[in-house]
Order: sequence, then C-alpha cells, then structure tokens
Amino acid sequence: MLDKSEALEKEEALRCEIQDLSNENKKIFYSKVEDKIKDPDTYAVLNWIFLSGLHHFYLKKWTKGIINLSLFVISILLLFSAYTYWGIGILVALFIVELRELFQSQIIVLDYNNKMMEKVLQGL
Repeated sequence: MLDKSEALEKEEALRCEIQDLSNENKKIFYSKVEDKIKDPDTYAVLNWIFLSGLHHFYLKKWTKGIINLSLFVISILLLFSAYTYWGIGILVALFIVELRELFQSQIIVLDYNNKMMEKVLQGL
C-alpha cells in the first residue's frame, strides 16, 4: 500500500530539484513532462465507471489492465452461462479490489507522476 506522506515528500523533493534547474533545463523538463502527467480525477472516473481495468491502461500498467479486463470479460460471459454465480463472484471480487484503488486514486496517480518526473529529471 502506498503511503501518502512519502508520496507528498517525494513530490516536494522533486519540486525543489526542478526549482534548482537552469531556465533552459526547466523548459526542456516541462516540455517532456507536459503530456505525460496523469490526472487523478480521470483515473478515478475510469475506475468507477468501468470495472474493466481501463484505469490501469491510463497509467500504462499493461499487465494489470489485461488481467483486469480478462477477468471482467470472463465474469460477463459466466453471467450468461450455467455458472452465473461464478460470474457474480468474480464481479464482486473485482469491485472490492477496485474500490480500494478508487479511494487511493490520488496517491496512486501522485506516485505515478513522481516516478515519471524523476525519470525525466535523470535524463537531463
């Protein structure tokens, strides 16, 4: 589980590091980061509306997204078969797991953005 205080401390450390950059490097940094920053609200909406794992794809977590999408599709197929209760069980399990991620969406996206900014800073 992600720790909110650690993520916020990391964000502040990155801000200080960015502030110490030269103006030219700041321009380069912001041009590289601009289209890579993810919005926590978009992540939360994708999580809440679709149990299918689209929010994982939004943060480029391909493996988690494929697993989540596969489980979702399997559960829907099971709902319309003789194994309806298995489909309901998988959907409920997905809902419980994704509900936890929904409540932590701010921290999850902050951590993603911190890691991405850190990579860009290392590349400068």
